[in-house]
Amino acid sequence: FEAHAGTLVRGADAMRKALDGGAETARWCEQIVVDEHAADDIAREVLHAVRRSFITPFDRSDIRGLTNSLDDTIDQMQKTAKAITLYEVSDFAPKMQELADIAVQCAGLTLELTQKLHDMNRNQDRLNELTEQVTRLESQSDEVFDAGMKALFLAHRDGNAMNYIIGAEIYDHLEKVIDRFEDVANRVNGILVEHL
Repeated sequence: FEAHAGTLVRGADAMRKALDGGAETARWCEQIVVDEHAADDIAREVLHAVRRSFITPFDRSDIRGLTNSLDDTIDQMQKTAKAITLYEVSDFAPKMQELADIAVQCAGLTLELTQKLHDMNRNQDRLNELTEQVTRLESQSDEVFDAGMKALFLAHRDGNAMNYIIGAEIYDHLEKVIDRFEDVANRVNGILVEHL
């Protein structure tokens, strides 16, 4: 789980750097794809290990669910990178960058969540704090998303509809990245409820 979360940290960092714009955007989008492939390899390894193991640290369904949630998060980052690459976007609104900043924060919290899972009993309070922080960041991201979409609409209501559509798609992907982080936090909460 820690290795998987590490790919999310690297992916979120690359996504944030991509949203700085300019000539390096394409390179950082390519890095997200590399991180996503690494995450797929880890997910396959975990699921294979679960099938081979008689004793697991917690229920097999929880292991599969957490693995899938982590994988869905990096997959959503790849979808963001794909949209940026497909539409050749290299200039990003401040609210898009702010959403990417929130994703970076969520990635760091998610990594700590996975690091604390090895001893749920001792780390219960910190695990609860971390999941609450991710949930708060997701709520904050909703406000940033709404403000960004409003600014995007105002900037393009009398102009280029295609730029509005492309911007809206990127906003949508960015918000979904943060939603996927919340899914991971919710999955961890479920594990805590079941095992403590």
